Order: sequence, then structure tokens, then C-alpha cells
Amino acid sequence: MAGPVMKPTRDGCGEALLELGKTNPKVVVLSGDLADSTRAIWFQQAYPQRYIEIGIAEQDLVGTAAGLALAGKIPFACSFSAFLSGRAWEQIRVAVCYQNVNVKLIGSHGGLTVGADGATAEALEELTIMRALPNMTVIAPCDALEAKKATLAAAEHVGPVYIRVGRSPVPIITEAAPFVIGQAQRRRDGDDVTLIACGILVGAADAAAASLASEGVQARVLNMATIKPMDRAAVVAAAQETGAIVTVEEHTVVGGLGGAVAEVVVQDHPVPMRFIGTQDTFGVSGDPAALMKTFRLTADDIVQAAHEVLQLKKQQGAHR
Repeated sequence: MAGPVMKPTRDGCGEALLELGKTNPKVVVLSGDLADSTRAIWFQQAYPQRYIEIGIAEQDLVGTAAGLALAGKIPFACSFSAFLSGRAWEQIRVAVCYQNVNVKLIGSHGGLTVGADGATAEALEELTIMRALPNMTVIAPCDALEAKKATLAAAEHVGPVYIRVGRSPVPIITEAAPFVIGQAQRRRDGDDVTLIACGILVGAADAAAASLASEGVQARVLNMATIKPMDRAAVVAAAQETGAIVTVEEHTVVGGLGGAVAEVVVQDHPVPMRFIGTQDTFGVSGDPAALMKTFRLTADDIVQAAHEVLQLKKQQGAHR
């Protein structure tokens, strides 16, 4: 039997930009000397008159995109996640978010799975940085198909959007259902515990839920592709109906998906939580699969965290 189709999430963005080039004449694409790596090259080859190569100047990349948006265009500025969230942060804050202009940012090569590029290239904090900015929508697709749909949705959304994608091939696990910004996708039903995941670790959450089911534990799985705005209703329902939550992300637990979910939970329905992600540390160079194990981002780690919150849930129930 053939295995799942494997594609990097960055490919989904590239495919969507190519489609938008055909369907939306307002769309323009900019890159900071990374057209091939971000897949902006596909748009460049098909629509060269609507592509701008900025060069290695990320601040100019974002500033130019803001100017194009003010002129009525829909600019997609493409670079590495580490560069957009680091070098161009002030321009994103002031030129894009403060003015609430219609700029779309594609941050490629996010997370540990950049692998051999090493710690300085492994963006592990950009979701935190971006979601802290007023007016910014933040999306972390789980596979190439969802990345394509998210990019198409971003073009229709009015306002700043940041989409995080990766370099390493990952399985296609979603279907052709519509992508709605701010809406979680329930991938599995369950009443014992909820696993809330984003990005490429949604697949690991699925695997963990299957493993838990073999033990008689029914885990709900939510794909929380939109980090901001958070689907508060889905989070509150998970807390009320399952009583325990584990968040899962290829990102720091400091202010990322886990922090965003916790902000909702603590205000509306406090329940035991655990956070799967990098634990306030930088990454290291290495094979992506090996890094997932080293930083405890595997399905087995999710299962262990689920057992921890289930035990806390049981103890709390005993004291009521």
C-alpha cells in the first residue's frame, strides 16, 4: 500500500500564489533573495511583471509591501521566518500593523525541521512575536493542502496576515474542506482529553490520539491552524466537555499556541493543561526527525502529557 503524499508546506503557498496570479490581478509577490526557497519563484516565472526582487533587505521588503498595499495592491512578502520576525519586526509593527494595511507575510523555514541550518535559522518564537502585534492574523498550516487554502483565504482577508510554513516534506493529512480563518478543525472526537495542535505536529497529535484510543482513552483532536484570532468557542467547548487539554506545537511554549489557548482557558473554564513544544530554548543543528525526539515533540511525548493531565483531572475530581 502506498504511503501518504509528502510535500513541504511551503509548496502549498507557492501553488496558491500561482493560482492567485491568474485569478486576482491585484496580487503582487515580493521576495528577499529567497524566491526559490519560499516557492515565490513559481509566481515570478509566470507573472514577472508583478514580482519584485528586493534582495537581502528584509526591512525594505516589508516597507515596499506596505507601500504597495496603500496603493491598492495585495502584496505577499516572502522570506524566512527568522528574518521576517527578526530583522523586519519594526517595519511589520509600524508600517504594516500600526497602519493596519493589507500586507500578507509568508514566513518559510519555520521550526526545528529546518534541521541542518542550525539554531539561528530555526525560528521557534515567531508565532509569539507576530500574535503580539495588534491587527495581525497568524496562521500555521499543518500540510501543503491547508497551506494552499490558507494562502488563498489570506488574499481575501482584509488586513495583515502572517503564514508560517516549513521546508521539510510532511504528509498530506487534510481534505478538501474549506479553510476558514479563525475556525478550528475537529479531526477526532473524544470526551476524555483534548489535543490542540497546529502546524506539522497535527499529524503527531493524530497518532497520539490513536495510541491513547488503544488504551481506552478517547482524545479529541483540534487542528488550530489559526493562532490568532483564536477559535475561543472550540477551546471553551474542549475544556468544558473533556476537562483536560494538551497543546502541541513546533514552536516555543512561551507565548505560542499553548499560551494562546491557556489565555482562553484560564479566563473561561480552567482545566489541567500541558504544553508540548520547545521549552524556552534555542534549537540545534541536526536531522529533523532526530530533533523531534531530542526536543520531545513526538506522539509518544504527547501521550505522556495526556496521561499527566488525565491524572490531574482525576485528582481534581476527587477533591470536589
